[in-house]
Amino acid sequence: MVEVILPTQIRMIAQLKPKVCVKVADGATLNTLLDGLEADYPALRGALRDPSSRRRRPFIRFFIAGEDFSNENPDSPLPISVVDQSEPVVIVGAIAGG
Repeated sequence: MVEVILPTQIRMIAQLKPKVCVKVADGATLNTLLDGLEADYPALRGALRDPSSRRRRPFIRFFIAGEDFSNENPDSPLPISVVDQSEPVVIVGAIAGG
């Protein structure tokens, strides 16, 4: 299981609590984690990633073990500290405007 902390604007889409747990297999990656999150909460499909390209949305950032993982290969294995629930994956929704 991986603990995921969601930003308010994403939580509101699926009416979720700030933290959710997602079941992942051994060798889990950011992509497989997001696949599981979208499978568990179908309302999130398309909110974090483009549904056809599977690339992250421009104003969505992923922090893993305290590091910005947004531009890393989403098929890289998640750190052990995330998989064993020592640290959460934090999803941040940036806000822009003038």
